[in-house]
Amino acid sequence: MGDNKEQPLRVGAAVRRRRRALELTLAVVARRSGLSVPFLSQVENDRARPSRSSLEKVADALRTTAVELLAAADPACSVDVVRAEIAEPEPVSGPHLEPEPRVRSLVRGHHQLHASEFTGDHDAGREFQHRNDELMYVADGAVEIEAEGRAYRLARGDTMYLTGGVRHRWRATVPDTRVIVVAVAEHIEAVQDRSR
Repeated sequence: MGDNKEQPLRVGAAVRRRRRALELTLAVVARRSGLSVPFLSQVENDRARPSRSSLEKVADALRTTAVELLAAADPACSVDVVRAEIAEPEPVSGPHLEPEPRVRSLVRGHHQLHASEFTGDHDAGREFQHRNDELMYVADGAVEIEAEGRAYRLARGDTMYLTGGVRHRWRATVPDTRVIVVAVAEHIEAVQDRSR
């Protein structure tokens, strides 16, 4: 009870993350948006709620949209439990038929982190290329992954880390394979650490 209670969004953290990712000062965003530095500071610290018009001006100054800022906003309470599915096995009506592949989201809503569980065989013909980094973890079974022209075999417990922009495709090589994929969400622009 109360697991899915709607929480008010705090757009300030999303605005601050985006501004810092672009390495902009509040003064630059103020100049671009026509809004004051004190007001923008209050927005970032959730002491002021911007009107739709003001949020659109901030979004334009940050080279994004109001919709994306709202999607990246943090809920006031950030605890969410996603329960394991407990379902009866699907009936199989032939000697060689297997259950359909399934995808289950492990994170609900629009957050900085995206995670999915893939169960069964998946089409190796589809190529993926994500803007942000991702981690693949083989929870059960085995997979073959082609990344940037090289083939890799991963077994239960193995992981593969792919930086943003790497073209890849994968397929399960044994029945009942489960793969967990965790990535920085596509609506977030991950920034490389320049201090190294």
